[in-house]
Amino acid sequence: MSAVFSNSKNTFSVNFSEIEGVGDFLCPKCRTVFSPDDLTKDVYTILSLKKNDNKPTSMVIQCNQCKSIINLNGLAV
Repeated sequence: MSAVFSNSKNTFSVNFSEIEGVGDFLCPKCRTVFSPDDLTKDVYTILSLKKNDNKPTSMVIQCNQCKSIINLNGLAV
């Protein structure tokens, strides 16, 4: 997946605007499937959310499986 790069052992960045399909993507470390429709907090936890004009622009999530931190950018297109 070209939208992911690692800047440390357990911290990754994902450009959400480069993800194809409905927005599902894999954890870069453990390959757990993340879905933007999943609101259960079973798979990931939202650590922070940035908005512009009430639209999310970026967020930081943590994978509940491997505890990796994932920075999601490019949410508002």
